[in-house]
Amino acid sequence: MSSSTENLVLEHLRAIRATQDRHSDDLIEIKERLGFLEQQYASISRRVDRIDERLERVERRLDLVET
Repeated sequence: MSSSTENLVLEHLRAIRATQDRHSDDLIEIKERLGFLEQQYASISRRVDRIDERLERVERRLDLVET
């Protein structure tokens, strides 16, 4: 291989590595944001479950539920 060909190959490899590094950084950010969304969803889910339990208790106290 000639020197110019080797330089061209190295240049392409460096560009590929730079792109891969950017993708790795993006993936880390995406995982962090997804984890945050999962935490928020779990919190909301627990709150909805508590509301459902409280509503059932109120309905029982008011005799609105058939047994």
